[in-house]
Amino acid sequence: MQVNRIPVLSDNYIFLLHDPQQHTAAVVDPAVAPPVLQLLEELGAKLVSIFNTHHHSDHVGGNRQLRQRFPEVCIYGGAEDRGRIPGQQVFLLEGDLVEFAGRVGEVFFVPGHTRGHIAYYFPPVGEGEAGELFCGDTLFAGGCGRLFEGSPAQMVDSLSKLRALPDATRVWCAHEYTLKNLQFALSVDGENPDLQTRYHQVQEARSRGEATVPSQVGIEKLTNPFLRWEQPSLQAAVKAKEPVQTFARLRGRKDQF
Repeated sequence: MQVNRIPVLSDNYIFLLHDPQQHTAAVVDPAVAPPVLQLLEELGAKLVSIFNTHHHSDHVGGNRQLRQRFPEVCIYGGAEDRGRIPGQQVFLLEGDLVEFAGRVGEVFFVPGHTRGHIAYYFPPVGEGEAGELFCGDTLFAGGCGRLFEGSPAQMVDSLSKLRALPDATRVWCAHEYTLKNLQFALSVDGENPDLQTRYHQVQEARSRGEATVPSQVGIEKLTNPFLRWEQPSLQAAVKAKEPVQTFARLRGRKDQF
């Protein structure tokens, strides 16, 4: 399963999963259809699945046009998003499985950004390989999604599921927000040497026009304040005493950053 990153709109990423042996493809969160159709044509691949993480238009906007071109495509999304994802046929729950290119992906229910948000995790298939996490707007490189429909407690629970994945897991988040996320992170965790190093690396990468996605779970655990709510230094920075309160105050500060 090859993962192709397609930059669209101002800062979105669409992910096209390609099986070169079967000449098939799946797409995660197609904000718009034309660049997906162009890459499918270049690869000579047939689109068989659309994996949506949540209902926002910059994640599902291409669904209908892609189905017009590939009428047999199957459109997946969370059960809580019934009626909100265009063309949705499969309504997924926590622990459900999806399949593509001989890989089986597990569904995580991760509300917080929205009430119906899900993520897809494809475990590694061989020794020394990494799993693939497609987490939409729940976890970002250096940050997390705004709480539009969920509570801090829900988001802490959701992020805890993703934080528990193996450190080598690649994090395919749906936006190029990393530089600004790390600028905020430094404002609350500025003495963190891993964060300082990462910020300079990301600065250099962005100055060259390079993407910062995918990240890795292990890197996020070391540098992302929204996965570090138990750290005494972060709790002190926001004058909080326990994880949910720490997360809530961090998220509130980020909303105003």
